[in-house]
Amino acid sequence: MAAAYVRPFYKIMRNIYLDHAATTQTDPRVLAAMLPYLKEQFGNADSRYALGRSAAAAVLSARDVIRLLIGGSGGNVYFTSCGSEANSWALKGVCAANFGKKHTIVLSAIEHPSLLRAAEDMAVFGYNTVLVYPDGQGIVTADAVRDALSDDVAFVGVMAANNETGIIQPASQIYEVCRSAGAFYFCDCVQAAGTLDLSSPLGDGMSFSAHKFYGPKGVGGLWLRRNTRIERLVSGGQQEGGMRGGTTFVAGVVGMAEALKIACNDMEAENARVGRLRDLFARRVLSSVRSRLVGSGRRLPSNADIAFSGCRGEQLVISLDMLNVSASTGSACSSGASKPSSVLLAMGMSEEEAASCVRFTFGRENMQRDAETAADRVISAARDLGAHML
Repeated sequence: MAAAYVRPFYKIMRNIYLDHAATTQTDPRVLAAMLPYLKEQFGNADSRYALGRSAAAAVLSARDVIRLLIGGSGGNVYFTSCGSEANSWALKGVCAANFGKKHTIVLSAIEHPSLLRAAEDMAVFGYNTVLVYPDGQGIVTADAVRDALSDDVAFVGVMAANNETGIIQPASQIYEVCRSAGAFYFCDCVQAAGTLDLSSPLGDGMSFSAHKFYGPKGVGGLWLRRNTRIERLVSGGQQEGGMRGGTTFVAGVVGMAEALKIACNDMEAENARVGRLRDLFARRVLSSVRSRLVGSGRRLPSNADIAFSGCRGEQLVISLDMLNVSASTGSACSSGASKPSSVLLAMGMSEEEAASCVRFTFGRENMQRDAETAADRVISAARDLGAHML
């Protein structure tokens, strides 16, 4: 007698990745562009023989592509290992170049830790930091920045779009305010690159990181307006115009240029598609669980940062991981912190509400079924954790 078929008691669930603000998968087209410089064309870009010259030509071409898409021809692109390095270098380098002349750093209270901690590091050299707080919707206004300016300001930093809430900041207006005051304005564009048009500069300096737009991890960049006074980051080599010594990551630089080119070419259509998925997901969750989107106004099309009434964000993230949904409570660079997000507290949230937030960020591989299924899993997990249902 044939054995009876037994239905499995479990169902394998498709993994749904909704943390694209933390990192993205390297696009296969990007990997294909990189591979020759990891294999046959492995030369050091500073070597004089043919292999080296080939690598140097690839780096030069990549730099030109990136400068066309970020900042334009009025500035220089310097390659770094990531966005955090570019942020830290910009602040410390500009302040060091102004040492003894100006003593104040102005930052928004919602900046990435790489800028906030860098400013703290400069206190030993006599720099003081003034924080500009966002309004309750997560927006740092140009007027608020203007009120913080003085003749003593060496550096102003307000990001293009927040990495937790996705709220887009009025960077162009802030830039005009800073230019009128003669203050150096730096715009962290790590979350914006590949999603917003950055072909015209949003500041005197801008940072970006390849792994946020489907490029490789371990490579980023800093765009600086020409003639910017900044001290070098790494001494000892002539790479990056003598500003950052060290062997160039040729394959990474090539991959970053390819990834940025693809993202910018597809930007309009992909933003619309991802925005529809985000909206579908958010509507489904918000209509079933007592919750709200964090902030209002223009936000990145991928981002839905949601505050849940009645449960903690960390618990929900863990429950969702068990349901094969990847999300986060905020920036990956501060994910080990047990305190509520400083960004959300700066917006005026209570510690309890800030601790209830989960960030969902959609991306290139997500489809409509992902948005629908993820929403159902979020609702189920939130219900199990005691969230207030509608």
